[in-house]
Amino acid sequence: MSDPILSLTNPRIKTILKLQASSRDRREQNLFVIEGYREISRAMVSGIKIVELYVCTEVDRQGRSGELVSQDKSIQIVEVGKQAFSRIAYREGSDGIIALAVPRNLNLSELKLSSNPLILVLESVEKPGNLGAILRTADAAAIDAMIVCDPLADIYNPNVIRSGVGCIFTRQVATCTTAEALEWLSKNGIKIYAAALTDSALIYHRIDFRGPSAIVMGTEATGLSREWLEKSDSQIIIPMKGIADSLNVSTSAAVLVFEAVRQREEGKSKV
Repeated sequence: MSDPILSLTNPRIKTILKLQASSRDRREQNLFVIEGYREISRAMVSGIKIVELYVCTEVDRQGRSGELVSQDKSIQIVEVGKQAFSRIAYREGSDGIIALAVPRNLNLSELKLSSNPLILVLESVEKPGNLGAILRTADAAAIDAMIVCDPLADIYNPNVIRSGVGCIFTRQVATCTTAEALEWLSKNGIKIYAAALTDSALIYHRIDFRGPSAIVMGTEATGLSREWLEKSDSQIIIPMKGIADSLNVSTSAAVLVFEAVRQREEGKSKV
């Protein structure tokens, strides 16, 4: 291991800051940043290639970086001084480990489905924190895959990884256009249930999710595009009994996904 990086203007420190801040830099360099032992270990278990580990031994007092290296001897270790590490640490209470990794960009054709798939589709998701929270739901429910259509938030944004506690690595996540997703769902015989505030929408627990199903969510500001509304098998709604007219998209996704899980586990629906 070479001498630790102490300078805040070291080229490697600058590279990490650019990768954290810019989706363009992440695409051009084909790299992204993961912070924290838990998230890095989840990435490694899922097969994500870790290129470098930036370690501050003053912070990583438990030596957990060594546990990661023992799993893959090819990982390059870069030691960083405490002040320089605080410059690149993205969150409070960092455990002293940051990784540079190669993204896994799945196409729809690469998704592996069960015989009765449950898919979650997000169109034009805007906020990385919401995307991360939805990934936690996707993991908790063990859905087959998540499809992000026309994304406005990069799925490898550091906030996605942090708010999703590394669940971006535990589920299959593909990005594509809305048109591509619609064609793929139709080809695979998966029914489309579009969450929408429309007059024709049915209360969500009246829908039978026991067969191959895709639950489709739009943005909180504008909802789903007309394409999804026109091509959906049913439009669904979560009834609001208070003064609010809708829930946060991550909360709505959790309600709908776990209703589908409940029906499948009980082997019946309340249709």
